Amino acid sequence: MRVDTLSPAEGATTRVKRLGRGIGSGHGKTSCKGHKGQWARSGGGVRPGFEGGQMPLARRIPKRGFHNKWATDYTIVNLSQLEKLPKGTVVDFEYVSKNSLAKEVKNSAGLKVLGKGELKVALTVKARKFSESAKAAIEKAGGKAEVVE
Repeated sequence: MRVDTLSPAEGATTRVKRLGRGIGSGHGKTSCKGHKGQWARSGGGVRPGFEGGQMPLARRIPKRGFHNKWATDYTIVNLSQLEKLPKGTVVDFEYVSKNSLAKEVKNSAGLKVLGKGELKVALTVKARKFSESAKAAIEKAGGKAEVVE
């Protein structure tokens, strides 16, 4: 293999449409723009989303909700998901993401454990946050709830 023999993959590149280079090119005279009008002019056309003065779609559709960009986005795990684990397991963010314990593993602020369900197995749970009921249930089952920063 030599540098002078390298070429892009088949279909990866397309030839440039050479406009206004004579009738034989197929793109001569009006340069594929038709005759007159806004689109034929230099700098012609309208901005993206412009609908000719009609109320644009982006403004016709109702807006709902609010997204707080400063909100802390935790990966949520309930006690019902931890119940299935063997005794003595150390549960942390890495363990949850590898074993798909959470419904949605976010690349986020860490793990938050909530108290939905029952826990009868002694586990060591390392998370950023615990609900009061989750912390109480983990300690009642003989495990440890460690807050990790």
